[in-house]
Amino acid sequence: MKAFLILEDGTVFEGTHIGADKEIISEIVFNTSMAGYLEVLTDPSYAGQAVTMTYPLIGNYGICREDMESTKPWLDGFIVRELSRKPSNFRCDISIQDFLFEHDIPGIAGIDTRALTKLLREKGTMNGMITTREYSDLQEVLPRLKAYTTGKVVEKVTCREKYVVEEVTDLSENRPLAGAARFDKEKWLAGKREQRPSLVRELNGKGLHVALMDFGAKANIAKSLAARGCRVTVYPALTSAEEILKDAPDGIMLSNGPGDPKECVSIIQEIKKLYRTDIPIFAICLGHQLMALATGADTYKLKYGHRGGNHPVKDLATGRVYISSQNHGYVVDTEKLDPRVAVPSFCNVNDGTNEGLAYSGKNVFTVQFHPEACPGPQDSGYLFDRFIDMMRRAKAGDQVDAAAVYGARNERMSQTKPSPVTQPATGAGAAQITEGEVR
Repeated sequence: MKAFLILEDGTVFEGTHIGADKEIISEIVFNTSMAGYLEVLTDPSYAGQAVTMTYPLIGNYGICREDMESTKPWLDGFIVRELSRKPSNFRCDISIQDFLFEHDIPGIAGIDTRALTKLLREKGTMNGMITTREYSDLQEVLPRLKAYTTGKVVEKVTCREKYVVEEVTDLSENRPLAGAARFDKEKWLAGKREQRPSLVRELNGKGLHVALMDFGAKANIAKSLAARGCRVTVYPALTSAEEILKDAPDGIMLSNGPGDPKECVSIIQEIKKLYRTDIPIFAICLGHQLMALATGADTYKLKYGHRGGNHPVKDLATGRVYISSQNHGYVVDTEKLDPRVAVPSFCNVNDGTNEGLAYSGKNVFTVQFHPEACPGPQDSGYLFDRFIDMMRRAKAGDQVDAAAVYGARNERMSQTKPSPVTQPATGAGAAQITEGEVR
């Protein structure tokens, strides 16, 4: 069956229908990961968006339900060059086509995703429609596309009531340190799948209690803490600071999540209260942006965002570069950052945008990228250990100044900040698409 992707600038891509048979309007974004499409599908941060995978073949290892980052997919639609309909992987439970259909997610395959990605990089993220209907008059569609907004999606994806993720009490309870990569027919028939290897070698969080604010948290955030021995209580996004503090956590985590951080007005007010305590706080992605807004900084929307598993970030204290997994369309504006409150701790090597903050005189540090990403680069998993160390020191009465190690490097950072990457110019190698043209 034919399917069409219509963008708000009038561009039309023609392809083949995949997944559920429904029409959707969404924000069209792209992800550059070569693998990890299941984690993309089930990442709550994609709520309100339709995702284009730039890697040309998607679905070749199928779907392993054990690897899902939440209980269901949250994106509105899925866009690929080629969809593999016959997966080959001994951990596979279901094909990606059946998974999309099962969860009522529509998609389109067979389009030139390279041209689409170039167009989004050149013009910026746009709204679009995935449909099987062939519109003869685009003016019937374009006003609806331009009017679309993702809205308050955090309230849509957060958990409905608090729950506890129990800590690991013995390293043997974690996944193996190395995978066997061996097919066991009897276990496969019984529905048992080989677990992915764990990198955790020490229960350094044993005895610690972490409060995790769920703004759209990926499952592996709580798992990363529990695997290190922390007991994790997960709270709905609109939980009051008073309720969290009543449970006396040793540390607080602010999770990733979807949408514009400035939409989360009431949440920001509660984060202000948490910030005023001496409890160590570690924030990821949306949580990083919300903490910045709560302390007087500002955020702005990127032209096309950072989404993929190959983004280099530089630790400004050591100069070391890590490869990170990212999924965000907004960033903290360091030009409006008060250095008496916080200083940059990480920057994006590609475009120089902010990737982390350390707060002055506080047990608070935040990052824009995903240290829990799995699969994907796990270079920055040590940040969970840094958070645990901060909690240990706070319990011992040692006040930690998260910004101290970065403050002395502010001047050097400003002198060595990488120049932003310019947007690709039109030309022979760029997508040349006119309004209403079908690709």
